[in-house]
Amino acid sequence: MYAVESQDVLSETEDISSGEASRLVPVAESIRYRKRAQSAEKQVESLAEQLAEAKSQACEAAEELAEIRSEHELMRKLACCGALDLEAAVLMAKARMQGRCDADIDGVIEQLTREKQYLFARGRRGSAAKKTSGARDRSQGGHGALEKVARKAATTGSRADLQEYLRLRRSFL
Repeated sequence: MYAVESQDVLSETEDISSGEASRLVPVAESIRYRKRAQSAEKQVESLAEQLAEAKSQACEAAEELAEIRSEHELMRKLACCGALDLEAAVLMAKARMQGRCDADIDGVIEQLTREKQYLFARGRRGSAAKKTSGARDRSQGGHGALEKVARKAATTGSRADLQEYLRLRRSFL
């Protein structure tokens, strides 16, 4: 039989554009080029898939960011309007904005303030909430007694006096 090395084996390929009838190329080199081309094509497909995935993730992130920004703007405007229960007001405003594609934040807030007046504080903006009957008022007398015990603890340096001062102070603060 024939003893031929792989480098010496030639393959025939046709080059129609240049007008040559045939050209001889070593088979090993042809196989190597084909494998390189196939691996390059696979790599291109893989990179195209990765690019498409990255684009979809970027699109999702942009949508989330837009949603978060609109929610933050809504919360800020509701807080400026004096919403007492901010979470409830935000949920109601979001529910109203979902129904409309061109929802105006200011219009939704105006509608909420008209329809749900109990969510917003109009005249009570500056005043603090009143304490319940179980809560003690800290400003009621006894501060003189606290000062007296504090002076006594400072002058004597006794641990018992200091403990008494701390116990009384806890009831006032």
